Amino acid sequence: MKNIYVGLSGGVDSAVSATLLQERGFSVTGVFIKIWQPEFIECTWREDRLDALRVAASLGIPFRELDLSAEYRDAVITDLTQEYARGRTPNPDVLCNRHIKFGVFAQWARAEGADAIATGHYARISEAGELTRAADTSKDQSYFLWQLTHADLSRALFPIGDMKKSAVRSYAASRGLPVAQKRDSQGLCFVGQITLPEFLSHYLTLTPGDVVDEEGRIIGRHSGAQHYTRGQRHGFSTTSAEPHYVITSDVSRNRIVVSPDRSRAMTKTFAIESCNWLTDSRGTLTAHLRYHDTGTFAHVEEKNGITHITTDTPVIATPGQSIVLYRGDIVVGGGIVSG
Repeated sequence: MKNIYVGLSGGVDSAVSATLLQERGFSVTGVFIKIWQPEFIECTWREDRLDALRVAASLGIPFRELDLSAEYRDAVITDLTQEYARGRTPNPDVLCNRHIKFGVFAQWARAEGADAIATGHYARISEAGELTRAADTSKDQSYFLWQLTHADLSRALFPIGDMKKSAVRSYAASRGLPVAQKRDSQGLCFVGQITLPEFLSHYLTLTPGDVVDEEGRIIGRHSGAQHYTRGQRHGFSTTSAEPHYVITSDVSRNRIVVSPDRSRAMTKTFAIESCNWLTDSRGTLTAHLRYHDTGTFAHVEEKNGITHITTDTPVIATPGQSIVLYRGDIVVGGGIVSG
């Protein structure tokens, strides 16, 4: 493995990744990936591109540009809006990693002569080829990488996976990288600029509807059933002074069912789909249903061709969301919550 194409985002993590690889003797090429942006939002991709170019210039490495805006729109944004239209809650970062960074970008890089790609993800690949948590657990991003395959991992590098974020910034400053003090990016282009409901309003027909209790009695109003996910307690009104939680988002009837009892949104058994297993899923595992949640012990079982998860404690299993299972620090695999 000699020629490495590094996805340079314009941030400090990818800049340090490229620097580390260069210092280790690899032939490094920096690649800025342009993703899709909605016309109604001002995005920072031009500034990010310039920062990526400055990093490449400071390292003296080749700089390439790859416009994947159409691919990002089709694989990430289209899936995102279609899933919300169905009343499900997808994870766009998982989609981006699977289809863009380790999909189209990786394929393009190999065609251009790269032996592997590298990114600024906080994650690690063991000597045995296992995907594991990063050393900095507060920054660990292995949750978003569960859809990668062994083939993907064999051609990928995560140079900063063994470093703390503070060490990454110190390293960048010591090497004089122009982005050493740049603030972390927000991920998707529109995040931080407008709210998700406002973004969805440009692509989905959102109609105010009724909030009902579990007996079917109307007790409030909401702004469009596609907005709401299981367990949510804000963004809708009720006649009650006590907080209520979404139990079901019924898109077909444009209503949401709520309860003052949060446990009504929880379960200990649920099905998952679109599974990807990197290692044996038998035994007791730790399941994470959201990025940086505390996790809960769980078991995986196949019943009549359907994969079921049973957790030791009740959880909010939101349809469309990723569940990632770990054995210690090793990513066993994951799936999408059905429903």
